[in-house]
Amino acid sequence: MVRFGNFFFTTRNYLFPVLYVFLFLPFARISENYTSVFFIGLAVAVMGQLVRMLTIGLVYIVRGGRNRRIYAEGLVTDGLFSHCRNPMYVGNILLIVGMSILSNSLFAVLVMVPLFIFIYQAIVRAEEHYLRNSYGEGFDTYCSKVNRWIPQLKGIGKTFGENDFNLKKVAYKEYNTTFLWMLGATLLLAYNTYWFKDRPTLGNEGLYFIVAVTLLTVLYFTVRFFKKRERRIAREKMGQKGTT
Repeated sequence: MVRFGNFFFTTRNYLFPVLYVFLFLPFARISENYTSVFFIGLAVAVMGQLVRMLTIGLVYIVRGGRNRRIYAEGLVTDGLFSHCRNPMYVGNILLIVGMSILSNSLFAVLVMVPLFIFIYQAIVRAEEHYLRNSYGEGFDTYCSKVNRWIPQLKGIGKTFGENDFNLKKVAYKEYNTTFLWMLGATLLLAYNTYWFKDRPTLGNEGLYFIVAVTLLTVLYFTVRFFKKRERRIAREKMGQKGTT
């Protein structure tokens, strides 16, 4: 499992585009009542997004890898990590489940969701192997107190009270993920409401979809602009300090 996890860790950035393709393929449908399916899927996806935002906004763990290998700067046990060892992955899985339901595709729900759960389970096993070798007894003690997947809600109020929520950090780290899944949800709504029913055009309602996509795109590039500008200013300040 660790070997699989290391492989999936290095290729994880290519997994979501694959999921996106399957979301729009015309497999058997979950229900002909897409309105109910849409709101259920949207609720699950929003829940996943909230979990990711709270994880990042409270105490974020830097575990993005180094040289395409699993790497962690330290053993983080605060914030949501005091309630679940992998809250970001829990958020990811909820997003995948939500998007799969939004697609109204039985294939996505019955095949893609279990596949991604297996992938994340393998990645987590590989990360735990690394952390156990790096932090030994400290990591084992942490594992004995905190679940791998199921969040423990006891003390959640205290966690929120002891940690400041950094909204700017959330915006800068989550704007890409938020844009992609919300854009996907909008396109899936259009796809299942119109194109799947062989309606060649969106009709007057098409204006709403165009406005939604436009607003999402504007927000995306606005946050991206400020993030890039802040990084540039920080580099310039570092350069000025280096020359003095």
